[in-house]
Amino acid sequence: ILEERVLGHAEIKEIFNLTKQGRVAGCMIMDGKAVRGSSMRVQREGELVFEAELNSLKRFKDDVKEVAKGYDCGIQINEFNDLVEGDIIQCYQEVAVKRTL
Repeated sequence: ILEERVLGHAEIKEIFNLTKQGRVAGCMIMDGKAVRGSSMRVQREGELVFEAELNSLKRFKDDVKEVAKGYDCGIQINEFNDLVEGDIIQCYQEVAVKRTL
């Protein structure tokens, strides 16, 4: 059985337009952590807007594997450019759980 585990939530504070990379969301991790390679959802006012894999996570100018609660980070979403300040990014993983009787 695949079970969904929420890793954390990040709020978009500011949007940056970079010439070579496109749009980057400047985020603050509100709870948990953001992990590169995990799945993510973009929610606007409680509604699901977009779902993809988190493949670009930066802390200052360095690529990082994860960012913990209370820290700033930059998240780039390649296929989606309709980011708005105040959107919530939810990071989650699907974990295989053995069925029990």
